[in-house]
Amino acid sequence: MNRIEVAAAVIERPDGTFLMASRPAGKVYAGWWEFPGGKVEAGETARHALDRELHEELGITVRTAYPWLNRAFDYEHARVMLRFFRVTAWDGEPHPHEGQGGLAWSHAAHPDVEPILPANGPILRGLQLPLAHGISMAAELGAEDFLARLEIALANGLRLVQLREKDLPADSLADLGARVAAACRRHDAILVVNGDPGLAARLGAGLHLTSAQLASIDRRPDLPWVGASCHDAAELARAVALGVDYALLGPVLPTASHPGAPHLGWAAFSRLIEDCPLPVYALGGLGPADLERARRAGAHGIALRSHAWQT
Repeated sequence: MNRIEVAAAVIERPDGTFLMASRPAGKVYAGWWEFPGGKVEAGETARHALDRELHEELGITVRTAYPWLNRAFDYEHARVMLRFFRVTAWDGEPHPHEGQGGLAWSHAAHPDVEPILPANGPILRGLQLPLAHGISMAAELGAEDFLARLEIALANGLRLVQLREKDLPADSLADLGARVAAACRRHDAILVVNGDPGLAARLGAGLHLTSAQLASIDRRPDLPWVGASCHDAAELARAVALGVDYALLGPVLPTASHPGAPHLGWAAFSRLIEDCPLPVYALGGLGPADLERARRAGAHGIALRSHAWQT
């Protein structure tokens, strides 16, 4: 049985809430909550279907929509490929036009509606991840300077930090990690530790897997958040199979740290993540101004190193 292509919308407001709709009476899963959208018709792209369905269902006209996750799911009655878009600008006020049981603005961490269609659990998880991922550089800046810059970045809205300090001695890394973890807790930010599950567990943090670890482990570590570094389609597939929460993919552009090294470019990056069910951050040679380009290519967001700590 072929998969039915479905365009689905995360219609989100600046406060982080997003719109969900209750399925109409008489339909399969009647009364369950889902993201608005509908079937991609013959001759349509997923984006065309999204625009049409949201106008028909909700009476809105989409102005800005970014391609996001693509999730295959098998229901008892159908096999679907859900192509999600994050809709950030539209004209009109959403109203139920096709018999929906209701509309509600909800939150990813604490959904205000239930039950939610089974295919949407990982989508809610992904929506908890911010658009920017900051990678530490305490060895280059010095610990105190880095911590001061971290506080500024967190105060300015950074909500995902990766502690990646491969050249620090274990004792110094543990001390730095405790201070970084405390800062992240104060600002309700997610912390992941690169490559060290023991330190991650001691800090109450998540884990970011190196590509070597990704290839060598056979199950997802039991930590609150797990990400992975990927460079190609095989590593992305491995990350999906392990059930990690996100991936970093790159380098997308040339980097100052590795002059002349191969890089993907935006076209190859977009092709690699075309059917990926994971949030994927673009990495390598990027600055804050590249976020728009990354999202148009299907990225969840961007991972930054030096640019994350500029003041």
